[in-house]
Amino acid sequence: MRIKLDENIDVRLTALLKEAGHDAITVREQGLRGIADRDLYDLCKAEGCILVTLDLDFSNLLHFPPEGTPGLVVVRGPNQLFVTMQVLMETLTDALVKESPSNKLWIVEPGRLRIHEE
Repeated sequence: MRIKLDENIDVRLTALLKEAGHDAITVREQGLRGIADRDLYDLCKAEGCILVTLDLDFSNLLHFPPEGTPGLVVVRGPNQLFVTMQVLMETLTDALVKESPSNKLWIVEPGRLRIHEE
């Protein structure tokens, strides 16, 4: 799957996604630091990329509906330490083996996945 990590996700975490066979890139790698949320949302739709972010604004279904997207993934943990973020990415990669987030909002928490769909 094609995955874009928002700038608030540590770039080192792309390695976990790539090792799992995904085409992962970061907003930073694309030179898009500071991109507006709406522009990032539209870009991910146009590029066919699942957006992975810490930004809770993307969990607002009225502003960022998941329908018509490859998927929106908001990761939530008790902190943003690298070890915690690594657990969240592992939870995500495990979930991606079982199903696709297409047209859905996923909330990834340590060891847990919540799926919001229409």
